[in-house]
Amino acid sequence: MSQWEKLKQLDTKYLEQLHTLYQDETFPMDLREYLAHWIESQDWDKAETNYSLATIHYQNLLDQINNQYSRFMQEKLFVCQHNFKRYRRNIQAVMGQTHPVDFERHQNVEQKVIALKVSVQACEQELKFLEEQQDEFDFKFKTYKFQESNSSEKQKQEELKVLQSMLNVLDNNRKKVLEKFGAFLGEAEMLLSMLVKEELADWKRRQQKACIGAPLNVCLDQLEDWFTACAVCLFQVKRLLKKLEELGDKVTYDKDPFKIQRPTLEKHAKNLLTTLIKSAFVVENQPCMPLQSKMPLVLRTSSQFAVKPRLLVKLSEVGNHLMKVKACIDKNPPNGKGYRKFNILGTYEKAMNMMESNFGGLCVDFRHLQLKERKSVIGGKGSNEASLIVTEELHLISFETELVYQDLNIKLETCTLPVVVISNASQLLSGWASVVWYNMLCSDLQNIMFFSNPPLAPWSQLSEALSWQFSSNTKRHLDPEQLNMLAEKLFGVQENYADCCITWAKFSKENLPKQNFSFWLWLQGILDLIKKYLEDIWNDGNIIGFLSKKRERSLLKPKPTGTFLLRFSESCRDGGITFSWVEHLPNGESKIRSVQPYTKAHLNNIPLSEIVRFYKVMADENVPEHPLLYLYPNIPKDEAFGKYYLDSEADLQLKHNKYLRTRLIVVSERPPTDISPGMMMDEVLQDDFPLPDLMDWL
Repeated sequence: MSQWEKLKQLDTKYLEQLHTLYQDETFPMDLREYLAHWIESQDWDKAETNYSLATIHYQNLLDQINNQYSRFMQEKLFVCQHNFKRYRRNIQAVMGQTHPVDFERHQNVEQKVIALKVSVQACEQELKFLEEQQDEFDFKFKTYKFQESNSSEKQKQEELKVLQSMLNVLDNNRKKVLEKFGAFLGEAEMLLSMLVKEELADWKRRQQKACIGAPLNVCLDQLEDWFTACAVCLFQVKRLLKKLEELGDKVTYDKDPFKIQRPTLEKHAKNLLTTLIKSAFVVENQPCMPLQSKMPLVLRTSSQFAVKPRLLVKLSEVGNHLMKVKACIDKNPPNGKGYRKFNILGTYEKAMNMMESNFGGLCVDFRHLQLKERKSVIGGKGSNEASLIVTEELHLISFETELVYQDLNIKLETCTLPVVVISNASQLLSGWASVVWYNMLCSDLQNIMFFSNPPLAPWSQLSEALSWQFSSNTKRHLDPEQLNMLAEKLFGVQENYADCCITWAKFSKENLPKQNFSFWLWLQGILDLIKKYLEDIWNDGNIIGFLSKKRERSLLKPKPTGTFLLRFSESCRDGGITFSWVEHLPNGESKIRSVQPYTKAHLNNIPLSEIVRFYKVMADENVPEHPLLYLYPNIPKDEAFGKYYLDSEADLQLKHNKYLRTRLIVVSERPPTDISPGMMMDEVLQDDFPLPDLMDWL
């Protein structure tokens, strides 16, 4: 039973306290109810002191709210949909990850949106007043014409004088109204510039970073509200300008400002609306294969992928107009015979729909698209000497539609970030490296020839992106010391890596010294090892992980005998982990001992926690002893790893083989202290489980 269910069964007096706790709408009781399982599975205590983890929790919370919202949509629970949408916005307003500068900028946009609404209301009021004034003039003028034949010349002159005075006032007020409309359009143009050049551009950059693992908020609701408010105001002014045209048709005169200035204002309003709506057509969810959600923008031929364009303008009437969106790839491919060409298969033309009933904008969710390579009749891959390799070749998927609304007919087009198209799974990690490098360094979102001359990556940017690889796949980022070890691996020992840069080739293509794999493949092998076998231990901070041998020695030597730490192997392509411990000999000498790395083959048979738990070394007279006593810096082994231990020997047997009656125990033979260090094979109670050697060094 969950904690929440237990709370609901408390006595009435305690339930009153519970209700009091949830009186604040910041975090409503509905969220606690529906997200109870997820909430109770998170480590909120650690998030209090770990900003990176807190950021991940925040983004995951929004994802959970969105998922629950989608379930409400499927179940047609209208009120619950409405509430959860409101909760999401409230939480974003209170907890949103915005830098103080960004917050001030957003406040500025919000104020300009409010000012624009006030301005359009003022224009409408001025128009009503002008219409009443014109009706009065029109009535008196028609009355004068009707009575003209019966009036004396003197009366005519007096009435004409009055009418002329009224016309002068009317003409002056028309000019003032046009000035107000002009001022409104100036405000709208300034706001539109902020929305497109600053806010939307900032969102696109955040989306780039989020695609490669950055814990950034890329929710479009706030932008959609701003775009919609601006569009509503512009459509309203466009209707008011049409009303001015009608007033001008009823009453006009020589040098009528309505005839001279109004068409220019109407054209300006139409251009602003066109720019706004064209800019509002974006790709909300970048292309991604279902089983590779952490590696978007890498697509495999003949494998399905999903992508979702969205229109950031909520106009309920638009929902009544069929807007078909068509997907295509590489509309403007680069010259060169070596550049591959693809066809899009599946339902590549769909109608946009109201994403959130009457409260949402329009989107179209392509879920089952596929790419198929077109075979070239002349030449082929490699026929152009300058052609890029498959995983460096970038492609753009674009979307086209048409908005027909009022008297507007606007062709809309948007495109994805560049995608890498692979043909087999072995190319996945290389393709992902290209995606990371591009979105880390490139601000030109359509530069498909980026890898013809890839730029250097500053360590400040690369280190951040490397940390994101871990924080997006686990609950732990890389700390400065771990990143320092990676920098040392790439650049050698230096005091400061701030000014260091690395080439694309050294990052992902060239092998590490004395190895047959690149830095990138080595790092991805470790990440895969963590996700499959070590995630809980890694998330809890019990694996130091990235640590040079020199640094390992300096950490362990001053510690008591039996202090150990866990670090990743530098020699395993597919990931390996080892533990090292310190021993202080009777003669005062200190030795650091370490086992050869445990790989996926080992950890698939026995969890690392059980290896640490039962690991023994054969001491004098073949008496086994446990050398691992304290996890660095000074945590008793069972305190650090106890919660990962399997509950009983029976559980361990069941995990591996329910008919096995012996426990897997890792035992190493201690080398004599009076001979040179050597490597002895570990012994185990199961012949087909190859365990690593014991090594020691000074």
